[in-house]
Amino acid sequence: MARYSEERKASVLKKLLPPNNRSVADVAREEGISEPTLYNWRKQAKEKGMPVPGSGKQTDDWSAEAKFAAVIETAPLSESELSEYCRSKGLYPEQIKRWRAACVQGAEALGEQQRRQHQASRQEKKRIKQLERELKRKEKALAEATALLVLRKKLEALWGARKNDPPRAKAAAGHLDR
Repeated sequence: MARYSEERKASVLKKLLPPNNRSVADVAREEGISEPTLYNWRKQAKEKGMPVPGSGKQTDDWSAEAKFAAVIETAPLSESELSEYCRSKGLYPEQIKRWRAACVQGAEALGEQQRRQHQASRQEKKRIKQLERELKRKEKALAEATALLVLRKKLEALWGARKNDPPRAKAAAGHLDR
């Protein structure tokens, strides 16, 4: 099995990827490398996030990355240069325009989504502050109720229990109620 240097792989891949987008069969014949090896290299490039056209001949089968790369490549081109580029890639200028519009729509949708997320985040922060205030209020009320219960128990311990007390202790406790 032949080993290829990274430089050789890169130069061969350059022929398969945009802007060249040559077919695997053509590059395999030209470079003397088997087609399965080239398909494997192209798959690895796609896994690394490189813009790789789809395996089919249809330009609509291109991956989103490859379409985006084509939009970026054609952005500075004039109409005649765009037409020449499209002929070399087997595209129509309308496809590039449609892909460009989709990119713009995606960016606008992302902006709207970020705005909604920011607004929802602000509302959540507001709700958290409100809940924290309510929690503090309830904690204070609970602490006050606990303090009153403790004081009552201390008072009862000092003066004795009311229900089972002898008559003299009840009279003394009754004196406190007044």
